[in-house]
Amino acid sequence: MERTELFKRSIGEDTDVVHKEMYTLTTESGKSYSLRPEATAGVMRAYIEKALNASTQVARLFTTGPMFRHERPQKGRLRQFHQINCECIGSQSPYADADMICMLLHFLRAINVRDVALELNSLGCAECRPKFTSALKDYFSHIASDELCEDCRRRITSNPLRVLDCKNERCKAHVAKAPVIADFLCQACTDHFSVVTETLKAENIAYHQNPNLVRGLDYYTRTTFEVVSTGIGSQSAVAGGGRYDGLIKALGGPDVPGIGFACGMERLAMLMEKKEPPRPDFFMAVLEPDAFPRAFALIQELRTNGLKGCMNLQPQSVKSVFRQADKSLATYCLILGSDELAQNAVTVKSMSTSSQTTIAQDALVQHLQEALKKG
Repeated sequence: MERTELFKRSIGEDTDVVHKEMYTLTTESGKSYSLRPEATAGVMRAYIEKALNASTQVARLFTTGPMFRHERPQKGRLRQFHQINCECIGSQSPYADADMICMLLHFLRAINVRDVALELNSLGCAECRPKFTSALKDYFSHIASDELCEDCRRRITSNPLRVLDCKNERCKAHVAKAPVIADFLCQACTDHFSVVTETLKAENIAYHQNPNLVRGLDYYTRTTFEVVSTGIGSQSAVAGGGRYDGLIKALGGPDVPGIGFACGMERLAMLMEKKEPPRPDFFMAVLEPDAFPRAFALIQELRTNGLKGCMNLQPQSVKSVFRQADKSLATYCLILGSDELAQNAVTVKSMSTSSQTTIAQDALVQHLQEALKKG
């Protein structure tokens, strides 16, 4: 939980998150607290309280945990969900922007999230964004009120950038013809965004420049981005973020720039490519009670040498033991019965061909390693 004022000052009172989606309570003393709807505001509050700017020029922070938003549950969107958040605080460099985007894409590849696309935009700064905001107000003020949803009619006056984020089809039709931020960027913002895009191109990272990408939170400036997928229905964003250079100062801290992103864990889990679990290399079928000590020692030796497998842990009928071997999906069944015990050997049975051979116990590791290499 955090003080409600923290989210109002950072996220913005006219955002859907603050206006509609927060779980808020008021104490007997009149103080208002809210379950966190996102993590960045709380991280910035902690950054200020601990004066991290005094101990490090650039702070690289991350957090994971549950977030809460009161909205209609649907595929990939829950009222309690979990996020991974990463923040880089203290650098104005466009290379910090590119670095965060590259790190996010590396992470998604590492967890086998495929078929995603990067969307990119610049939201300008305090110098150039007011001109764009004024142009939006002028454009939307000439549209009949019944052509816009109730929320957007309010947003035209209070925060016209939020109209660009509206999902209402009538509003989206008018947004398509609205002024675009790229035409209003100052030279500094243009140069900053150019370095970001050229750096991504140099790394062979494809992106789509989306002029209407504003994200749902008011603290973003300059670079903003989303990673989207077509695999989870209408809620296509699986990760996103952007630069928030004025946020820490607005919350009463030093004037320190920053950039960050967040990933929804539930959405990531929906998109992760499902991999078949690796098959065990062996299953040790112990057929005699007296064979358990030797069998246990053998499987420890096999595991020490990088082989994967297990054994039945108590005496059972031969039929039950071989049924376990079948269910294990192991590549080889290692049979240790009275005959093998007397010979200091193990019978090695291929589970795919049913062929079998008897191997001396001290040669078992090498035999299995060579057999597995051959496939």
